[in-house]
Amino acid sequence: MSDLNAVLARNTEQAPVAKGISSQTVAFSHYNNLSAQLPIIPETGQLIVGGIVEQAQQCFANIQAIVESTDHLMDDVVRISIFVKDIQDMARVDAVYKSFFPTYLPTRTVVAVADLPMGALISVDALITNGVGTIPNAPQAGDLIKLTNNTLRAPVSPLASQTVAFSHYNNLSAQIGVDPITGRVVEGGVKAETVQALKNIKAILTSIDVPFDDIVKINIFVKNLADMEVVDEVYRSFFPDSGIARAVNYLPARTTVQVANLEMGASVQIEAVVSHGDGTPPQAIEDRHGLIIEANNTDQAPISALSTQTVAFSHYNHLSAQLPIDLETGKLVSGGAKEQTKQILEHIKAIVESIDHALEDIVKVNIYLKNMADLPVIDEVYAQFFPAGTPARRVLGVSELPLDALVQIDAIVGNTEGTPPII
Repeated sequence: MSDLNAVLARNTEQAPVAKGISSQTVAFSHYNNLSAQLPIIPETGQLIVGGIVEQAQQCFANIQAIVESTDHLMDDVVRISIFVKDIQDMARVDAVYKSFFPTYLPTRTVVAVADLPMGALISVDALITNGVGTIPNAPQAGDLIKLTNNTLRAPVSPLASQTVAFSHYNNLSAQIGVDPITGRVVEGGVKAETVQALKNIKAILTSIDVPFDDIVKINIFVKNLADMEVVDEVYRSFFPDSGIARAVNYLPARTTVQVANLEMGASVQIEAVVSHGDGTPPQAIEDRHGLIIEANNTDQAPISALSTQTVAFSHYNHLSAQLPIDLETGKLVSGGAKEQTKQILEHIKAIVESIDHALEDIVKVNIYLKNMADLPVIDEVYAQFFPAGTPARRVLGVSELPLDALVQIDAIVGNTEGTPPII
């Protein structure tokens, strides 16, 4: 019997199955990572007939079917991410959402994107607890509890918790530049909004006694990539945050995505994944205190001054988004979507192997592409790196990517050995 966590990929016929491409859910340690669900009828493989209400209902029904197939409940959802083509549809999506989460509220991210697979109007993915863990034949602390928290020092939503902790992670709702006192987006443009969004994140973390430098992954959704110079200026003033972090120049892993729109007309939205060294009860003190964050870069992949290639904490590694950069020239690799996808996946492979892991340890892949028509070509390359189709997956269409790339990919990787405690 192994005493190490194992990747556990699962599918149910009660939800759409993407055979050879992705698994509906991949569990590792205390989390289930779900593939983004489109409004596909499982029996036909086609989009449901109707508009945004019918499509939203089908997406959440698919998620519920997957969750229940793993002996979990919708109340075990930690984070919901909703991607729509039209942000104005969110009022009707929210009505559907409430029917699936009538009392308990997970954390939430809402983004309007340029395109979705199959021309869908909505795509939804989720992160689920996995209380029994994934050590083969050895259930772990099956009665772990979720800890939800809200503070008035950050915007409070009637549709989401600000943060949900489970086991060794806190997952925060994405924050826009809303002043918690007025309830309105701050004036002053993208710079002021970025400051406010990061202040909101810091306030949430302070309310649960977690330092800002415990953030392991940041996702920045921005309406205009040209604004990233300003966003980065503000970002540098927040990271690193503490003297210790500055001494080692600790920076979280990071992904930047141009979006079509955000709620309340915001220009920027920031999502954070945060380590939780204390764990959630009833984990024993000796199992949960003093875990360290391990940040790593390798010269076999592009190195950024604003992020770390991979940040490990407990049983997960979080990778920064990779672009198709030729290491010799520092520019985009020659060719189209096929060549760019291959280069990116080679970078991801190099990063994963630099920390003594393998591509088989990847549990979730997020793909951002400029032209949805390129997806078949991307899938052809993708299948060469993931022939078993194991990782859960999200695919989003964007109107622009950094360096005018055609594709960008990030990943979440299992960390079998965990991170060591401070000695």
